[in-house]
Amino acid sequence: MNFIQGIRYNFRGLFLGIRTPKLLFWGLLRFFAVILVTIISASLILIYHQDILGIIWAKPASHWILWLWYLTSWFLSFCLVGLSTVISYLFSQVLFSVAIMDHMSRITERMLRGEATDAPGASVLKSFAYLVSQEIPRTIVPVILSILLLTAGWLTPLGPVAAIFSSAAAAIFLAWDNTDLIAARQLIPFRARFRFLLGALPFHLGFGLPLLIPGLNILLLSFAPVGAALYEVEMRRKA
Repeated sequence: MNFIQGIRYNFRGLFLGIRTPKLLFWGLLRFFAVILVTIISASLILIYHQDILGIIWAKPASHWILWLWYLTSWFLSFCLVGLSTVISYLFSQVLFSVAIMDHMSRITERMLRGEATDAPGASVLKSFAYLVSQEIPRTIVPVILSILLLTAGWLTPLGPVAAIFSSAAAAIFLAWDNTDLIAARQLIPFRARFRFLLGALPFHLGFGLPLLIPGLNILLLSFAPVGAALYEVEMRRKA
């Protein structure tokens, strides 16, 4: 049930964001900002595509294996574009996306609760600096570890199993990056927030899996803070 709720809250946030002018503006701003950074990083990486391919495998003279070299070239291009997407997401997340996410979370809180909650006595600057610092253990490290696990897994017979586990881990932490916004803004210790994640893994898996769908994920990520704020506020009401 919690797994299904996770999926529902993700799309509820998307639909609420589209219907609310303020949320729509900030969501689209994040959407186009991430796309712009992705295009720039992909262009820079693909400029050096031939150089990277030359280091891995020089173009063979034999026509019998030339087709394999071209296949490798296309596969390398696909991997580089995927890598640029991940790098762009992490780069934009630290530089400006977390600010947009927090602002969207605050707007949603005010709509549902009448006010946005902050840590007592904490300045806006302190709360924001803490939010940015939490991106390292909450998003950057888990995503990098998931990629390394996936890469290492394909070098062993357990490749398909590693792909499933790494994808699930990435989905959970991408979801937590959004559901943790309000708690992190309140300066709740990391250990307590991590215990909350462990107690709600099915929900976060359901919330995060749509964020892995290529193409659609950029749109869903742009409005994910709305669905996460909905979940936080409604969960506390029930408690």
